[in-house]
This record gives sequence, C-alpha cells and structure tokens, in this order.
Amino acid sequence: MDEVLPGVLHWTTFHEGIGEPVHSHFFVEGGALFDPRVPAEGIDEVARHGRPDAILLSNRHHLRHAEAFAAAFDCPIKAQRSGLHEFAGGPDVQPFDFGDQVAPGVTALEVGALTPEDTAFHLDAGRGVLLFADAIVRGEDGALTYVSDGLMGDDPDTVRAGLTAALERLLVHDFDALLFAHGDPVPTGGKARLEAFVEGQHGA
Repeated sequence: MDEVLPGVLHWTTFHEGIGEPVHSHFFVEGGALFDPRVPAEGIDEVARHGRPDAILLSNRHHLRHAEAFAAAFDCPIKAQRSGLHEFAGGPDVQPFDFGDQVAPGVTALEVGALTPEDTAFHLDAGRGVLLFADAIVRGEDGALTYVSDGLMGDDPDTVRAGLTAALERLLVHDFDALLFAHGDPVPTGGKARLEAFVEGQHGA
C-alpha cells in the first residue's frame, strides 16, 4: 500500500478471476474506498490510515472484496444506478446518479460507452484527481490505452468513439493525477497525458 498523493492510498492485488493485477484506492479525507480488494497486509491495514464510510464501485463488475469491507466497517456499497441489476440477488448496493457527490470531496462523473454505469470519480485531493473504471487503462509500458476489442462488444469502433467523446468531456474538470482500476497511478501531469491521448484518438 502506497500513498499516491497526501491522503490518497493505492494498492495492487492479483485478481484470480481475470488473471492479472488490479488496483484499489482509499481517499482518506472523503472516507471513500474505490473498487477495493483486501491488500496483502489485510483489512486492518486500511483501518490504520482511516475509517471508510462508503465503498464506491466504478462499474458493476468491480464488486471485488467490497462485501468484506462493508462488513468490517459497517459502511454502504454504492454503484451508479444503471448497473444495479447486477446485484438483484445481493449484496445490498445503493444507487447513485452521475453528478452526485457520493462522498465528501468525491463526485461521480459519467463515462458510459463501455457499460452504461461506467463512472469516473473526481477527487478533491491535491490538484485534483480522476479515477477510472475500465474506460481507459495503462498498458504494461505505462501508456494510456483502451481495453482490447474483445472487451468492447459487437461494435468496438462505436464504443471507442463514445469513450473518446466521454474523455473529452471530462477534460473540462480540474485535475492533475489519474488513478485506474487497471494500471499504475499517474500522480502528476495526468491532465496533459489525457489531453494528448484524446488528441491522438482524433488523429487515429
């Protein structure tokens, strides 16, 4: 577990279901856990830094170990309303809408395109942070990229165009850092990197 920015923690665990590492985050001041899996040090390591008040899923596929954290800290799990059908048989997941302040200093922003509920979270930390679900990831070389065509459904070209339009809309927000459910954080210079990525998609 490492501190990406003051009060913003990040850790990586191996996700057996997809066979690759995934990333979780804790915004201490906002009491918000994002897409959490239990770190190698255990749930108590999270409590050492602060007490979570909400568990926020960036999309419906990122339940991960949220139930264990909800039980340990007696806090709700929340996901964007469009994805709640995933949890019809449990666990109890509360809805939020795009534009909501879902925790102190945390706003849910619409991405969609890949899945209707796909959410980016804006964190009021440092010079601003954007946290992404699956809309954009970092490859092994550290470059920003989209997920493979095989994960984009029947019409990857349309999905990519929708993602690029969504990312362009997000550029109006103030942020400097980027966090990802899939990929290492970009602690500084994130907005410039995202702008360059979007510009590259227009030229592709």
